[in-house]
Amino acid sequence: MATSIAAKHAKGKFAADAIMAAAARCTEDIEKNGAAAVINGTVGSMMNENGDLVVLQVVKDTFAALTPEQIVAYAPIPGFQEFLDAAIDQCFGASRPDGFIRAIATPGGSGAIHTAVHNYSDPGDEVLTTDWYWGAYRNIARDDNRILREFELLTEDGTFNFQSFEKNVTELVAKQYNTVIILNSPANNPTGYGLSLEEWDRVLDFLKQAVAGKDKNIILVSDVAYLDYSGEKEECRQFFKKFGNLPANIMPIVAYTCSKSFTLYGQRLGAMICVTPEEAIADEFMAINKYTARATWSNANSSAMWTMIEITKDPDKVARLDQERAMYFQMIKERADIFMEEAAACGLKILPYISGFFITIPVTHADKICDILEQEHVYLVPLKKGIRLAVCSVSKQKITGLAAKVKKAIDAAGIVQ
Repeated sequence: MATSIAAKHAKGKFAADAIMAAAARCTEDIEKNGAAAVINGTVGSMMNENGDLVVLQVVKDTFAALTPEQIVAYAPIPGFQEFLDAAIDQCFGASRPDGFIRAIATPGGSGAIHTAVHNYSDPGDEVLTTDWYWGAYRNIARDDNRILREFELLTEDGTFNFQSFEKNVTELVAKQYNTVIILNSPANNPTGYGLSLEEWDRVLDFLKQAVAGKDKNIILVSDVAYLDYSGEKEECRQFFKKFGNLPANIMPIVAYTCSKSFTLYGQRLGAMICVTPEEAIADEFMAINKYTARATWSNANSSAMWTMIEITKDPDKVARLDQERAMYFQMIKERADIFMEEAAACGLKILPYISGFFITIPVTHADKICDILEQEHVYLVPLKKGIRLAVCSVSKQKITGLAAKVKKAIDAAGIVQ
C-alpha cells in the first residue's frame, strides 16, 4: 500500500514546532491546576500583569467602530494605498531613508519574509541568517526549496560576530547571483540582542565591498517584528536611515508586522517595504511581489488595514498608540530587569539582552532541563542551543524567583553552562 503520493519537493515535510508543543502542555497544566500555579513562558504575545492578552485600547476601540464594509470588502491586491503609506510612516518614523520606497501588504511579517525569499533567491540557493533565529525561517526556506544557512550571531564577549558574518557572506556571493540575508534586529527572537548603529555601519560597509563591481546582488531582509517594544520610538528607528543611498545591487526589504505593533496577531497583516536608489528596481519590486500576492493569499485583511488607517490619520489616536506602546515596553523591561538581576545573583548565564519579548539561556540538553522545569509547572521553550523565556508573557510576580528555578533545574540535570 502506498504511504505517500506527495510531490518530490513536499515529501517528508512536517511542522514540528517546539513552541506550540510546549504551549499545549502548559495549557493542559493550567486546565488541571489553575493559572495561578503555572508559569507560562512560551507565549510570544504580550500578556498583562493579570495574565490576559494585551490588546492596545486604541486598537480595540478603532476596530470596534469599523463599518461592515470596512471589515468584509475585498482589498486591492497590494493593499489599500492609505495602509501602505501608513505602514511606511509607522515603520520608519523620523528615520525614513532616502530612495524609492514601495510597500506591499502581506499576511504578517512571515508573509513578507516568505515573499522576499521566494522572489529574490533561486531554488537551491542558501539563505543566510543568524544561528539564533525564529524557527519559521527554516520552514520558509525549505518550503521554497532553499537552504537556510547560519552564521554565528555573537562572539564570546557578546558582540556581533563580524568574522562569521563576513566569511559566510563572501562564500555565498561567490557562488550565487543573489544573496538573501535575514537579520532580525532590534530585539532579536530569541535573544533580545540588537545591532548598534556602529555595528550597522560596519555590516553595510562590508556588504558594499562584497558586491562592488560585481554582477551580484544582496537582498537584506530586515525583520523588525519587535520594533515598537525595543526602545524609545525614534531612537530605536535610527538605523533605518542607513538603508538610504546604498548601491543599486544592495536592496533592503523591511518585514513589518502589525501583529505586535498594533497587537493584531491573529488578523495576519504586515507589509514588505523596499528601499532602492533605482526607480526601475522599485517598479520591479511592485510588479513581482504583487504577482506573488495574487498567486498565494490574493489580498490582505481589510479590517486590520482599516484599523491602522483610521488610527494613523488621527493625531490624537497616534498619541494614544505611542503612549500605550511605551507603557507596555516599560512593563516588559521591568520583567526583564528582574530576571537579569536574579540570573546574575544565582550564576545563571544568559545571552546579551537589550530589548524585546524574549531572553535566552544558552545551555545543552534543553529538552531535559525543560522537562524538569515542567514538573514544577514552569513552561519554557527548548531550542537547539538553549532555552527561550518569553518575558512578554510572564508577570513580574511570577518572574521573580524564576532565574533560580531555572538554575536549579540545570544543576539537577547535571549540565554545566
